[in-house]
Amino acid sequence: MYPIATMCRLLSVSTSGYYAWINRSPSARSLRNHELTARIRKIHEGSRETYGRLRIHAELMTEGIRIGGKRVARLMREAGIQGVTRRKAYRTTIRGRVPHMIPDLVDRKFVADSPNRLWVADITYIPTWAGILFLAVVLDAFYRKIIGWAIEGNLRTELVLQALNMALHQRRPTKVVHHSDQGCQYTSIAFGNRCKEAGVRPSTGSVGDCFDNAMCESFFATLECELIARRRFKT
Repeated sequence: MYPIATMCRLLSVSTSGYYAWINRSPSARSLRNHELTARIRKIHEGSRETYGRLRIHAELMTEGIRIGGKRVARLMREAGIQGVTRRKAYRTTIRGRVPHMIPDLVDRKFVADSPNRLWVADITYIPTWAGILFLAVVLDAFYRKIIGWAIEGNLRTELVLQALNMALHQRRPTKVVHHSDQGCQYTSIAFGNRCKEAGVRPSTGSVGDCFDNAMCESFFATLECELIARRRFKT
């Protein structure tokens, strides 16, 4: 809209300096930033657009690309790349009214030296157009793999029994520790009897403390953030 000479005079820039800048080749750092942004975008797309700065930075370091976390954050911001965020919490744990004597056999040490030594379990919810569904899972701490799960439209004890039965059918363990929160489903008589019948040692953490069941909470955080919160299920 305005002559170059006029703009250079008003902005205290020499005309020759302006033309030297506009005709100059991109710097090595600019070229490197362009390459890094392309790689960051590919990693982000490969994660179904779920990875944020921390996991993209970890992936780049795994590939042998030495780069600072702040630089990754800046390149992502300039390219409009961002990871998914957490959804609002929903209360699923309701403590049973009947006192119980289930000990905490884990004490926040979610480590197993072999399969079928420690299972962790919990319940989350899945919103759908037809109403709320509840998902119960059983996770083997050794593999960090789901080995039993069930989905129902209610929070009755049968939900967690189905998940436990699937895990028992697949693994047939002996003296495995089954750790959960103090939800009324896990402290019910029916669930306790099934554990006793199968030789499962029940364990529960304290009330209202997510760290006492951190491994399963971590799995649900990933599932909810990367899948459930990004989809809308009709049924």
